Amino acid sequence: MANHSERAVVVLAAGAGTRMKSDRQKTLHEIGGRSLLSHSLHAAAGVHPTYLVAVVGHQRDQVSPEVEHIAEQMQVEIRQAIQEEQNGTGHAVQIGLTAIPEFNGTVVVTNGDVPLLTAETIEALVDKHEREAAAVTVLSLEFENPTGYGRIIRDQTGDVREIVEEKDANDEQRKVKEVNSGVFAFDGAVLRDALTRITSDNAQGELYITDVLGIARGDGKKVAAFLAPDARELAGVNDRVQLAEAGKELNRRLVERAMRDGATVIDPATTWIGVDVEIGRDVIIHPNTQLWGSTVIGDGAVIGPDTTLTDMEVGARAKVVRTQGELGVIGEEASVGPFTYIRPGTELGARGKLGGFVESKNAKIGEGSKVPHLTYIGDATVGVESNIGASSVFANYDGVKKHHTTIGDYCRTGSDTMFVAPVTVGDGAYTGAGTVVTQDVPAGALAIKEGRQRNIEGWVEENRPGTDAAEAAKQAREK
Repeated sequence: MANHSERAVVVLAAGAGTRMKSDRQKTLHEIGGRSLLSHSLHAAAGVHPTYLVAVVGHQRDQVSPEVEHIAEQMQVEIRQAIQEEQNGTGHAVQIGLTAIPEFNGTVVVTNGDVPLLTAETIEALVDKHEREAAAVTVLSLEFENPTGYGRIIRDQTGDVREIVEEKDANDEQRKVKEVNSGVFAFDGAVLRDALTRITSDNAQGELYITDVLGIARGDGKKVAAFLAPDARELAGVNDRVQLAEAGKELNRRLVERAMRDGATVIDPATTWIGVDVEIGRDVIIHPNTQLWGSTVIGDGAVIGPDTTLTDMEVGARAKVVRTQGELGVIGEEASVGPFTYIRPGTELGARGKLGGFVESKNAKIGEGSKVPHLTYIGDATVGVESNIGASSVFANYDGVKKHHTTIGDYCRTGSDTMFVAPVTVGDGAYTGAGTVVTQDVPAGALAIKEGRQRNIEGWVEENRPGTDAAEAAKQAREK
């Protein structure tokens, strides 16, 4: 037998996946914030193989860039092998081995559409394969209803005698609940030799990787099986229904992990967490919350309800309610929401506030500063302990270019202030309600821009006769 001190993993991702009925190649559809292919490659990389190979074919103009992106993210080398024509799994593995022509250690073959398969299960498969010095070890699973799957038929010693497809199985074989997952560990030398001997003499006219098992056994070599501890790991994704089912199962795992790590999830059924999200201890997540991308939630934070955060950093003990946020930072003990829209580039300092019906973009808001309600703040810097009055607008766009507004420390700006950028408000300055700030405001100054109020007596009775307002005014005047 070959030296198994090294491992290679070949991930098959060349199929068309026509049942998805999509312009996107099947393995590029996502669950948990990653493509199916990314899940498979992450699991494969988790066993630290000497070589990791992705076999691409159908719509490889889409798939190849995704493989390159995944390799960059994981900082590992992923070799690509191109299957020009899809002539079956055996042919796909033949193509995959061309990327590692000198390798004869253990070769794991898995698929790009099994996103729930874990590195731990692959490792356990390889451990059994190498421990028993098998030529082939198939990863099997047990179903109460195995209809549609190839049955694992074992001999009296427990080794695998054959895999029988359902259409070829007799009544006794159909009762077998252990089935083929399509994931295998091979002795590399045995695999290379057997692939030269398989034929396409079958109903589909294709080369099947499962034929290698029969060849190995015919040569007197050991063919084993490792029963997966959780059959759900091997659930393939062939259509949108299975995509949703896999996504739900993955999310169940991720929510459970968050809870076991010390977070409280009020309603797991309506909470969605991406695979790259980090959640601290004593976090409380309320219903209808979605956390995606590389979002990080600090210890003791309270998130939701009705909140979606993508690539956000939330500090310890912050509170975020009914908020949509992306690519922003919320400081420790800060308060956000309800009905707040955080756009990229927002940085809210510790103890700061973005209140109800506030939209922020590319805005740095200092410690303890507050933008309480009904305000748009974009392309702005606010110092520490300042307060922006209700219904204020940072007018950052002149129709051609974006401009910046700077608010100093300890400022108090009145309600309905319009900051027409570029403009600077100095430390400790105030603005009056309704002010349109078009020029810099010196430190400690009060900026006002108003005409003298003028009252036109009797206007309502004269211009709105017969209305409730006119009658009320008349009665008030006659008192």
